[in-house]
Amino acid sequence: MHADPLLAYRSHFPTLATSTYLISNSLGAMPAGAARDLESYATTWTTRGVRAWEEGWWALAGEVGDRIGRLIGAPPGTVSMHANVTLAEAVVISCFDWAGPRNKVVYTDQNFPSVMYLYERFARPLGARIEVVRSPDGIGVPTEALLAAIDEQTLLVPISHVLFRSAWIQDAEAVCRRAAEVGAHVVLDAYQSVGTVPVDVGALGCAFLVGGVLKWLCGGPGGSFLYVRPDLLERLEPRLTGWVAHPRPFDFGPPPMRYAAGAYRFMNGTPNVPALYAAREGPRLLLEAGLTAVRAKSVRQTTLLVEEATRRGFSVRAPLEPGRRGGTVAVEVPHAYEVKVELLRRGVIVDYRPGAGIRISPHFYNRDEECVHALDEIEDILRTEAWRPHVGRRAVVT
Repeated sequence: MHADPLLAYRSHFPTLATSTYLISNSLGAMPAGAARDLESYATTWTTRGVRAWEEGWWALAGEVGDRIGRLIGAPPGTVSMHANVTLAEAVVISCFDWAGPRNKVVYTDQNFPSVMYLYERFARPLGARIEVVRSPDGIGVPTEALLAAIDEQTLLVPISHVLFRSAWIQDAEAVCRRAAEVGAHVVLDAYQSVGTVPVDVGALGCAFLVGGVLKWLCGGPGGSFLYVRPDLLERLEPRLTGWVAHPRPFDFGPPPMRYAAGAYRFMNGTPNVPALYAAREGPRLLLEAGLTAVRAKSVRQTTLLVEEATRRGFSVRAPLEPGRRGGTVAVEVPHAYEVKVELLRRGVIVDYRPGAGIRISPHFYNRDEECVHALDEIEDILRTEAWRPHVGRRAVVT
């Protein structure tokens, strides 16, 4: 269909030889290099034992954080690594006093639910007042409504850059600008953007950014990250902390707590070393491929999906304007869940989410033909009623 130099990267991802892998919004394909890195971890543990901490493990979180920082325009030493975004945002919440008049949190009802659970159960009991800006259609959130909710009593604005159900790109620049005007801090959840939609924390001016390597960065579970703007980095003191955040952790001294300089200030307990090994190769490949080229391909392929789905009469639950659309196109069809199960049986790897439908997420390693093939298979499943044997079946994740 289209001359595509990024297809040279297909050879790095073994699963592409055996499946039509269109689910990078949920779990990016594993690079062969990540398997080698994990084997290296096992060998190092086997042969070096506890000496591995001094010989590389201790510095690994900083090295991986800096590599991810290059993807988001962050200066070295400003990105810390965490087990997941929920804990990373909890670290941010713990930096602030919620007893004063500036205690308002503004977010939208399209945030990833885990983030909303955290603010309801952690920030609210500390004194936070939460205002939720609602979507009128389940696809996008009016920027004007979100900006109007951010006022002089607002402390944090934890929002998703790209909405997980619809792939709607929120106007993060406008939100960050409004927050700066009133002294609030944006916590930008870039899980669904970094790796497929360019992000530059310097240009945005966001106070915090969270994300993970699980999806578009092809780095596997357990590798999430937290960027903190340099002017905040050296003065905030997270209450959710631990020995790794101490400037002399191996002194094992008693309280009071003192904080390390740089990104380690925002870490807490022992880092997840195998997850850090797994997290190295995917970001390296994305940096090599170039995010401008990756984004251009993503726009082309999601446009192809929208056009082909519409031509077939399927309902598309994604922004139609390419500049507002992330890397996913959600297609709603009759019996969507059961259709998804049959797609998986046929080796077309996608997922289903209530309120969205079947989510199709091509990445820089996918062929255009694979996008069309997925829609052809959906059409065939509906025509032949091959979805019927899956009625009543429920999977755990997809």
